[in-house]
Amino acid sequence: MKSKRKGILPFFLVAALILALTFTAFFGVKNYYGDTELVYFKGANDIRWGIDIRGGVEAVFSPDKEGVKITDDDIDAAKAILETRLVNQNITDYEVYADKNNNQIIVRFPWAADESDFDAAAAVQELGATALLKFCKDEDAEKVILTGADVDKATPAYQEVAEGQFQYVVQLELKASGKAKFATATKEQLNKTISIWMDDSMISAPTVNSQITDGKAIITGMANAEEAEALADKINAGSLPFALTVDDSKLQVISPTLGNDALKVMVIAGSIAFALVCALMIIRYRLNGVIASLALLGQLAGSIACISGYFADFESFTLTIPGIAGIILSIGVGVDCNVIAAERIRDEFQKGKTIDGAIDSGYKNSLSAIIDGNVTIVIVSIVLMGAFGTPDSLLAQIFSPLMSLFGTSITGSIYSFGYTLLVGTIFNLIMGVLASRIMIKSISKIKFLRNPALYGGKKNA
Repeated sequence: MKSKRKGILPFFLVAALILALTFTAFFGVKNYYGDTELVYFKGANDIRWGIDIRGGVEAVFSPDKEGVKITDDDIDAAKAILETRLVNQNITDYEVYADKNNNQIIVRFPWAADESDFDAAAAVQELGATALLKFCKDEDAEKVILTGADVDKATPAYQEVAEGQFQYVVQLELKASGKAKFATATKEQLNKTISIWMDDSMISAPTVNSQITDGKAIITGMANAEEAEALADKINAGSLPFALTVDDSKLQVISPTLGNDALKVMVIAGSIAFALVCALMIIRYRLNGVIASLALLGQLAGSIACISGYFADFESFTLTIPGIAGIILSIGVGVDCNVIAAERIRDEFQKGKTIDGAIDSGYKNSLSAIIDGNVTIVIVSIVLMGAFGTPDSLLAQIFSPLMSLFGTSITGSIYSFGYTLLVGTIFNLIMGVLASRIMIKSISKIKFLRNPALYGGKKNA
């Protein structure tokens, strides 16, 4: 009796996990402590929707200095950094145009998921910050030791900065050039201070207790995780070649191109389509179809979780119409995965195998076809994300000659499509191959369900 219970336990455990993931991914888990909202898991309401679905902001950035010669290379560098900042914030539905004749950069991007005031000026403020980082001797901004160009990587962290004192910080790893400069400076400044400046404002001035030769430093003074992450993103994106200002008179609120009710219509249509697919799977494949429907539900929930920034410390990914197309395509791949497995199980029954033998052989014989198809899609998705992602990524540099033939407005949309297709396919492998196999093998141990007809075979005589 104990072994039989152990045999059927995996089904209920996996099914419960899928249902729990589905509920929390769609509705989130939140609580209130007084007037403070505590978010444990983000839900579908936390998704940042693209311009085509929810609308957004258009802003015109210009150099804040008059009479200074601005080259085309300067405009291109500023444009690339703005694009990187957008993607670092998971804003992948954007349009960035460089107007070199007027020394302007035009940026379009969607509203944040929690935006309620729709304040265009506040929405663009962070993008234009210069993020000019420098380390200086003592507290003199003119005695520069190294700058943001000497930083290889910046990472937000929560660590102990003094005995029993923990703070949010930004950890810096310096390039070889910066490592040598910092080692020399910390040797000269023993028991003195090295000040850290951001955009001409001193943010901290720690005392040097020992020479630092490993090229690692920290920036303290961050009030919370969001502030540390924002600073790290700015440093990683690079410093703008000049500060940018926004002409408030040219700020525009962009209406959703599909209309305000487009999202509601898509949700209803998608729900009906998903229900019909599951119903057809159950009618055609019986118990295999029920398991396949659970696996598809888990795949969809996993995709939504990756888009919404399921865990509270992660940003929501921008979901556009092409992104939704990626989810739909990955669901189609998931249906195909389950159909292949169900058909292989049917074939094994025709060979006269038992329920256990047909299920084992069916999944084994379908595995290579499923893996081949899914791995191919994963590779395509990665290439799309690399080619249309952040301008300074390795794949973006490889594909830059080809991408220069296309307009920049397609960048974020195709990146969104590649991302949703990738995460959907990965969850298809988890749910459609692993979870569904565990559930079908487990449920087949239940006595009243040990009938070949329920799995695609002939009814017991």
